[in-house]
Amino acid sequence: MTRVGAATKSKRQQTILSLVSRERLASQDAIRERLAALGMPATQSTISRDVEELGLARVHDQGGTRYVVPGEGTAAAPTNLLRHALQEFALSFTRGAGQLLVVRTPPGAAAALGEAIDRSALADVAGTIAGDNTILVVPRESSTARSVERALTSIMEEA
Repeated sequence: MTRVGAATKSKRQQTILSLVSRERLASQDAIRERLAALGMPATQSTISRDVEELGLARVHDQGGTRYVVPGEGTAAAPTNLLRHALQEFALSFTRGAGQLLVVRTPPGAAAALGEAIDRSALADVAGTIAGDNTILVVPRESSTARSVERALTSIMEEA
């Protein structure tokens, strides 16, 4: 996959996760239509691969059928999302000046990984700032860049 393709895939998948979290989308065609309305056209087969890679589940509830992120609303969901994002996008970790951690990603993937780190609410992380291919991770006052790196590496290496 080219760098541009990886960035496009990252943005599309992050958008799908956001849409599924906020809206009742009952079919892959509904996801495709919403993406197209946001200026991100994709084929049905691309949406199907994204749904599979993201681990989305189709559930039936009182309101009908919809896609969900499995475990969303539980403590495991953000950690699972973070694991997937780290495995897919984290290229390197570098402890920087002071107590900051820099995470390198492919072009266009930093925002998706930064969002996953923020949503996971790790005890050691105060927050992130994401550019195009670089994330600045700010540890909490009582933590260090080394402890944040260890936590992220541990999550990434889980099976």
